[in-house]
Amino acid sequence: MGMKRPFVTRERLEAIAAEHPTPFYLYDEAEIRRRAAELNAAFSWNPGFREYFAVKATPNPWIVSVLAECGCGCDCATGPELMLAEAVGVTGRRVMLSSSDTPEEDLRAADELGAIINLDAPDMVDTLLRALGGRVPEVVCCRVNPGGSFVAESGIIGRPEDSKFGMTVPQLLETLARLRDLGVREFGIHAFLASNTQVNDYYPRLARLLFELAAQASRELGVHVGFVDLSGGIGVDYRPEDTPCDLAAIGEGVRRAYEETLVPAGMGDVAVFAELGRWMLAPAGALVTRVIHEKRTYRHYLGVDACAANLMRPAIYDAYHHVTVMGSEDAPRDHRYNVVGRLCENSDQFARDRPMPECHVGDLLFVHDAGAHGHSMGYNYNGALRSAELLLRRDGTVQQIRRAETPADYFATLDDDPRFSSLARRKR
Repeated sequence: MGMKRPFVTRERLEAIAAEHPTPFYLYDEAEIRRRAAELNAAFSWNPGFREYFAVKATPNPWIVSVLAECGCGCDCATGPELMLAEAVGVTGRRVMLSSSDTPEEDLRAADELGAIINLDAPDMVDTLLRALGGRVPEVVCCRVNPGGSFVAESGIIGRPEDSKFGMTVPQLLETLARLRDLGVREFGIHAFLASNTQVNDYYPRLARLLFELAAQASRELGVHVGFVDLSGGIGVDYRPEDTPCDLAAIGEGVRRAYEETLVPAGMGDVAVFAELGRWMLAPAGALVTRVIHEKRTYRHYLGVDACAANLMRPAIYDAYHHVTVMGSEDAPRDHRYNVVGRLCENSDQFARDRPMPECHVGDLLFVHDAGAHGHSMGYNYNGALRSAELLLRRDGTVQQIRRAETPADYFATLDDDPRFSSLARRKR
C-alpha cells in the first residue's frame, strides 16, 4: 500500500486550530500552483491550450485568483459563478458557460461578460436567440454526447448514453449548420463522458473522437472549428494504493491524436481546452476535524466536529477519503474505526470500519483530497453550519479566505419577517 502524507505538520496544524476552530478546510497554495504548472507543461505543444477551472469544484475567489495567476480561465455553470469570475478579473473568452437547461438570464450574463457559451441541446439555440434579442455571438460551443459506452484500455469507464449532458452527433451537426446560417463565425466542440477516470488514455481517446468530429464538421459544413474542449474527467488517487494519472503521458497521447487527425485535415491551428476541477484542487485541500467523542457498540465510533454537511461525498457517493491521525502518520493502522458526524442520518460517516492508528478524543484528523467538491457541496441540514476555508500561503502564513458560518447566516433569508428578523442578527 502507498502512503498519503498531509501537506502540513501536526504542530503547525494545532497552531492553526488554536486560531481557527475546527472543523475547517485548508488549501495548499504551493500545490495548487504546482498542479497548474504540470498541466500547462503537459499541453505546452498546443499554443492555444487553456485550462478553464471548473469553478463548481471550489468556488472561492481567492482560489480562483491563484489559478488565474497561473493562466487558468473559468468554467462556470450559473450566473453567480459568472459573477465570481468577473469579480477576480476573469472575463471575455477566458470564461466558458457550460450548463444544461440554462435560463435566459444566465445566457445574457455570459454574453455581457464576453464569455464563450456552450450549448447543451439543439433547442438551446432558440433560448439563446430569445435571450440575446434575436442575435447570436460570433463564437459558440456545442456539447456532444456520442452515446453507447466509452471504452478505455482498462475496459468501459463510462456510458454516455445514460448521461443527461450533450446532444447526439446528428443533432450536433444540425445545430452547427443552423448556427452557421445564423451568423456564428467560430465553433467549439465539447464533451464530458466520464468522471474521475484513473487511466491515462481517457483524454487521448476522447480527444481523437472530438478531433474526428471537428474535421467532419469542417469538411461537411464548411464551419471553422477554433477549439476542442475535453472538459473534465481526469481523476485523482483517493486511495493510497491508487496510481496517480500521468499528465505528461496524457498530454502526449492527446498530441498524437491531434497530429494524426487534425493536422492532415489542415486544422493544425485548433486550440485544446480542459475544464479540470477535481484534478486541479482535490489533492491540494483537506478537511481538518477533531475527535470529540468516542463510542463502542457494535462498532468503534470516533465522533468528530465535522459532518456530512461539511463533506458530503462519502454520504452520497460512498466515496473514499483517506484519513490521517495527525502525529501518528507512521504508526501501525491496527485499529478499526467508523469516523462519524453528528447529523441525524446514518450515512453521515466519513469512514466505515477503516484501519487507522489508535485514536482518541482530542486528536486532529486530516481528511485528504477534499479540495474539490468538498466545501462547495456543503449544506445546512440539522442546522449544521458550513466551516471556514483557509489558504496555506507559499510563505507559510495562513489566510482565512472564507469565515465559518454563524447562526445569523443560517437565518439570514428570514430577515424580512419581523417575527424572525432577530434571529438573523444573532452571532451565536
